[in-house]
Amino acid sequence: MSGDSEKSSEKTGYFMYVVRCSDGTFYTGYATDVERRVATHNAGAGAKYTRTRRPVELVAHAGFATKHEALSAEYHFKRLGRADKDALLAKAQLTPFEDVLAQAFDLGIKSEEATHGGEKRHEGPDGKR
Repeated sequence: MSGDSEKSSEKTGYFMYVVRCSDGTFYTGYATDVERRVATHNAGAGAKYTRTRRPVELVAHAGFATKHEALSAEYHFKRLGRADKDALLAKAQLTPFEDVLAQAFDLGIKSEEATHGGEKRHEGPDGKR
């Protein structure tokens, strides 16, 4: 399983996760506690989609600093076709899922704020000030 990186555990508890259902389909969601959410799905009390596709298995999860970032990643991932999802999940076997998602989508997430003279730099979409 990917997504168990230290990077995920360092984030403040906003996660986007992907589970594989018993029929081979993926379900993607948002949670503040991924293990508890997966257990809820497997207990039949989770999303309607997963209730008839149990058991589910956690494939990957990514941690984010804000709820907005996690929900944005979920939204973008859900819009992909199966082949694209498979490709990203394969990359996540070697690279933290957060990094895979950041490379695939323009989520506006930066690992470090660029500073200049103690002030935050605001860059445009072309990378220029």
